[in-house]
Amino acid sequence: MSDTARALRPGIVPPAAEEEEIPAPGALSLRGMAGILLSSKSGKAALVMFAVMIAISIFVLVTYPRDFGTGRWSSPRVWADNPKTAPPSWTRFYNDQAIEHQVIALTEPASTETRGPAEVRDFDAVIQHSSESAPQFLSATITGVTFDARAPVIIISLIRPDGGEIRLANIAVTGPRPGEEAPYERYFDTSERVLLTQQDTAAQSIAQWFADQYPDSSISDTLGNRLNEALFGIPASDGSAGFESLQGAYTVRTQFLAADPADEINEVEVIYGGNVFGWMGTDSLGRDLFEGLLYGFPVALLIAAMAASLSTLIGASLGIISGYTGGLTDSVIQRLADIVSNIPLLPLLIFLVFIAGSNLYLIILVLVAFSWTGLTILVRSMVLQLRSGQLVESAQALGASKRRIMIRHVFPQVAPFIIAQMIFFAPGAILAEASLSFLGLGDPSVPTWGQMLEAGFRTGALYVGYWWWIIPPGLLIIITALAFMLLALGMEQVLDPRLRNPQ
Repeated sequence: MSDTARALRPGIVPPAAEEEEIPAPGALSLRGMAGILLSSKSGKAALVMFAVMIAISIFVLVTYPRDFGTGRWSSPRVWADNPKTAPPSWTRFYNDQAIEHQVIALTEPASTETRGPAEVRDFDAVIQHSSESAPQFLSATITGVTFDARAPVIIISLIRPDGGEIRLANIAVTGPRPGEEAPYERYFDTSERVLLTQQDTAAQSIAQWFADQYPDSSISDTLGNRLNEALFGIPASDGSAGFESLQGAYTVRTQFLAADPADEINEVEVIYGGNVFGWMGTDSLGRDLFEGLLYGFPVALLIAAMAASLSTLIGASLGIISGYTGGLTDSVIQRLADIVSNIPLLPLLIFLVFIAGSNLYLIILVLVAFSWTGLTILVRSMVLQLRSGQLVESAQALGASKRRIMIRHVFPQVAPFIIAQMIFFAPGAILAEASLSFLGLGDPSVPTWGQMLEAGFRTGALYVGYWWWIIPPGLLIIITALAFMLLALGMEQVLDPRLRNPQ
């Protein structure tokens, strides 16, 4: 006897295991969904934007260290050689006073000679100074010194275009310590950084040079904060206490005086501190904002994916259960949704951050915990209408369980709305995290675009014209939210069959 015949006979109900699957209206294959999505301009734009964001995120995850937030971004020592609050390098095309930041790393000496019992190795870094302004600073970093007996001495000098050789600094490497055995190693764990434009030796040396070459000038022995101008200039021709830029090729010579030819120095790095830097400039700590902006891509996608998917899963599940089962279950879920939706989120977040500390995953969980209520209420109202529909009644007549009806027959009919809401949840989560970070509630170990905005506003970047610190992270937040909005618009035809072939 067929299932149809048995269903028509009174008292005979076919088992649920023999129930035929009823496909969801307008069901599409993945290829068909992709074709419809690509047929719309908004869908194409969204896919291109997401492809770029995902590619950048993969690049960051592969190339950045795992502890980027704590080990690099939040470490002032990493950015010590960068100029502070410097605009992007491309601004030099319309800024005549722009000075390109230069870092010259030397591992091999330009020359080696023997002077008495010592061997002198010269590491020469040539700098082309072609600006009317002096560099912000001049520094040298010594890395990895090894010696067997007497500690070597390091002398750093500046050879100017006018022939002046200015002694900038003398570095006496620490000798053997009690109980220490040769070979002795220095500056391996922590490099020795010397800010050459703040050394008394440099000030005395340039003052003596000016006294010999320009005896009529009024330059005093104490140059103070003008030492960088003096090193890269000459006394002003008008007789004032100022300086005029001396353009040309400068050589920063680092002399390594070793008592033993076996003594080694691994690297000498000379930094010519310009006033422009990188693709996106620097902040007040000298951090490369371009690195921080790139790191924000995977963080933003993580926040969007976790918050949107978890909020949608909880809200849709509770909405379907509430609308289909009714009774006490419905009342409990709806009253819980009413209570949660009326709890003020910001004071609770401040309290949790104060108790548990700033943590990105804690922030995501709190956003999820308070974002599901609206979807639950809306899905419930839709399920109440579907519950009395012919599809559900047919499944009930065939003996299907409540769980099977909710999963196989109710969910497919509300899935388009749920998916659309999930896409809309994503930009909301990104904006919410950015808002919390802007208020100082973000996770300091995970730099985000919101934290960059907060740091800029906290230090007054907007009021003093540091636009490169404020505009790029703000634009990236807007563009990321726009990508999700365009995806939602492109998904309309995929989720709603009535829009595919408009009459």
